[in-house]
Parts: sequence; C-alpha cells; structure tokens
Amino acid sequence: MTVRRDNRLLDAPMVPVGCRQCGARVQVRKSSWQQTSIQWDTEAMDTCLERRAGPDGGRFTACEALRETIARAALDGHVPVPVPDDHVPNNH
Repeated sequence: MTVRRDNRLLDAPMVPVGCRQCGARVQVRKSSWQQTSIQWDTEAMDTCLERRAGPDGGRFTACEALRETIARAALDGHVPVPVPDDHVPNNH
C-alpha cells in the first residue's frame, strides 16, 4: 500500500501568529476565508487569557481576541489564503 502525500501544506503553510491581546503564539493555516486551522503548543495554551479561563470559567471553545488577530493577519497578507480555482481570472 502506498501512502499518498498530503500537499495541502504546500499551498497554505502553517505560519506563526501572535495574539494582539495576550501575545500567545500559535501556528495558523487558512485553507479558505471560512476555514482556519490552529495549532496550540503548551506555552500558547498557558499564555492565552481566554483559553486559561474559558468563557464564564467553563469549557474553552474559542478565543475571540485570537480570532480577530488571525482575521486581521489574513487581510493584511501575513496569513496566506488560497484562492479557489473558480476564482482565478481566466486569461483566455
């Protein structure tokens, strides 16, 4: 059996992003404007204020400050967002 190579990281690599609020540094990959993958390491988990507390002291679902930081980084071009083939201008 041959294992197929995953080429997704070639098109949209993981890049470091630091939260503007607390400075937690995570690895981020966007495969579209709607889809974001985030890899947390122990240091980032310990640094993130929202992750430590969770909303209302409960289960952590997402960090709004980091979400806004990632959105801004994507808009500024620091986090690449692949353009689907159907959105590439046709030069014919």
